[in-house]
Amino acid sequence: MRKLETVAALRTHLQPLSRAGKRIGFVPTMGALHEGHRSLMRAARKECEIVVASIFVNPTQFGPGEDFEKYPRPLEKDLAACREEGVDVVFVPEVGEIYPPGAVTRVSVARLTEGLCGRHRPGHFDGVTTVVAKLFNIVQPDKAYFGQKDAQQAAVIRQMVRDLIWPIQIVVCPTVREGDGLAMSSRNAYLSPEQRRQALCLSKALHWAQGQIETGRGDVQKITAAMREQIEAAGPCEIDYIEVVDAETLEPKTSAVGRCLVALAVRIGPARLIDNVLVDAGGAGR
Repeated sequence: MRKLETVAALRTHLQPLSRAGKRIGFVPTMGALHEGHRSLMRAARKECEIVVASIFVNPTQFGPGEDFEKYPRPLEKDLAACREEGVDVVFVPEVGEIYPPGAVTRVSVARLTEGLCGRHRPGHFDGVTTVVAKLFNIVQPDKAYFGQKDAQQAAVIRQMVRDLIWPIQIVVCPTVREGDGLAMSSRNAYLSPEQRRQALCLSKALHWAQGQIETGRGDVQKITAAMREQIEAAGPCEIDYIEVVDAETLEPKTSAVGRCLVALAVRIGPARLIDNVLVDAGGAGR
């Protein structure tokens, strides 16, 4: 496994492999790797000859007062995880390598970024799309892998790739959960043991909503109100949103029909946790 820190070094390494017809799979991360990230690397390993992962805590997707400074950065542990999963190249750039002095260009995707997390984190998705666009330009992957837990992010990136006519397949892999149902997240490390137990209310509320929708109880207002009651009853928290939206357009639904995304963002202690479930109102959720 190679660890490369500059754009020039990465391009020099990858371009001959691409010209030789090797399929390149790319897993962009901010580090603090867990089983969810590892699942993306394994998916890339199965489908591509070359697997590239990036570890870069992107400053432009953090807003004022968010956790950029304290975001976990266990680099040696992360490199070991990449090695164990058969990653060929890990790109670990400094901030100045991605945002050279004087850089003013931003990539923005409209509409899909306006609701859910976008409403509560102004500018966040511009930071995400800008850094992912830069990384795609550097790596030139054939496939890029993202997790369903970040459903809005995946939808936004898929739209960006479609709109900019890039020959990159976006692969969205299922959310990986702890044995008790909590969605894996680097921010789970912020939780105390008591807060960690409380956080189980999120996946339980989502599972309950999935059951309601699958059995034909599609009143979104009643479903989200009941979810809110369940989550607030579990302990102190701040709910950013609980919504049922169209799985493709992310437009809010008043009735849970068709393919739905039930999504939430809740602050428990120092951690802002997001989770979601996809549900087909005419069939099985997953």
